[in-house]
Amino acid sequence: MCGRFTRTENELSLQQRFGFDDYSGALPGPSYNIAPSQDCPVVRVEEDRRVLSVMRWGLVPGWSKDAKSGCRMINARGETVAEKPSFKPLLGTRRCLVPASGFYEWQKPDKKTRIPYYFRLKDEGLFAFAGLWTVWHEGKEDELHTFTIITTEANDLMEPVHDRMPVILHERDEARWLDPELNKPHQILPLLTPFPSSKMECYRVSTYVNSYKNRGVECVRPVDESG
Repeated sequence: MCGRFTRTENELSLQQRFGFDDYSGALPGPSYNIAPSQDCPVVRVEEDRRVLSVMRWGLVPGWSKDAKSGCRMINARGETVAEKPSFKPLLGTRRCLVPASGFYEWQKPDKKTRIPYYFRLKDEGLFAFAGLWTVWHEGKEDELHTFTIITTEANDLMEPVHDRMPVILHERDEARWLDPELNKPHQILPLLTPFPSSKMECYRVSTYVNSYKNRGVECVRPVDESG
């Protein structure tokens, strides 16, 4: 799964990396500990151009009676995303990129212990998770834009910590993921594979990151495991 991630670059860096049109809204500031239900920037296609939108993490399907279901739909399994009622309608036309600098996962050697690790690309650059988005309406005027991050099986680097990982798209595949003309499962599902371990690195971090209220750089500082 993917339950926390970082996005530490500013709007200019995001625009240079993902090539969206100018964004004039209120963009959430960089965070070293993004948690479900928080607002995040995502990149999607609208009328043949890339746009940056701020959405809440945790998908709320349009048919939901209330917005609480979003707390349970922060991830979608890549193996079943084309089958599940909450995700299948979105796979063809509502795909997005979720910009990130890294993400956390917790190793659980026993029922009481949770050891946090931080994963990122070796070049420490921006990348994108594969995401899906939708709009939920409450009444005639109010609407809520939400998204989910797609996951896949763990790569060799990830496997000792957790058996799942978020889908990190190769930069060359991001345009294909956003292309609205590619709307058949056989055209896009092959992109939902584990990112190569050789291009990633990880290290242990402090349990300071366990609280979603802690969002500073201390979250990603390595722990000296030697004691």
